[in-house]
Formats: sequence, structure tokens, C-alpha cells
Amino acid sequence: MGLSERDMAILEFERSCWKLTGPKEAAIRQRFELSPARYYQILAGLLDSPEALGYDPLVVRRLRRLRHRRRRARFEGRAAAGRPVRT
Repeated sequence: MGLSERDMAILEFERSCWKLTGPKEAAIRQRFELSPARYYQILAGLLDSPEALGYDPLVVRRLRRLRHRRRRARFEGRAAAGRPVRT
């Protein structure tokens, strides 16, 4: 199917968003005219896209690693909270 101009712009934004001086959410609204929630939904779909991986493998792999770490932390946090305390 290929990437749209917006998809490529989102990946390019993620490549350089660490340079932002203000809140990332404000930049998302201004640049893409999307709510941050919708932006992150689109980004999540891009991370699973082979086209996105081909377009910018470094960014996609980095964001996949971050997503994996967050999921793992949520899962392990729930598992740790459910364990009885040993004394």
C-alpha cells in the first residue's frame, strides 16, 4: 500500500521531536491538526507497518523497543502488585 505523506511526516517528526522546546502535544496539534490520542493511534499502526520499517528503520525499531518496554512494565507491575508480601 505504501506510506502517505502524513505517515512519512509523522515518522520524520518522531525522528526529531526530542529537539522540541515546548510540549510535544502542542506541536502535534499544530503540525498535524490531530489530537494527541489520534496521533498516537496512527503512530502505533505505523510501528506495525513493514513500509514504515523500510522508510525509517532506526526510528521504527526505537519506538518498537519503547512500546515493548512500556507493555512489559505494565504487565510486570500488575503481576508484582498481585503477589503476596513475604516476611
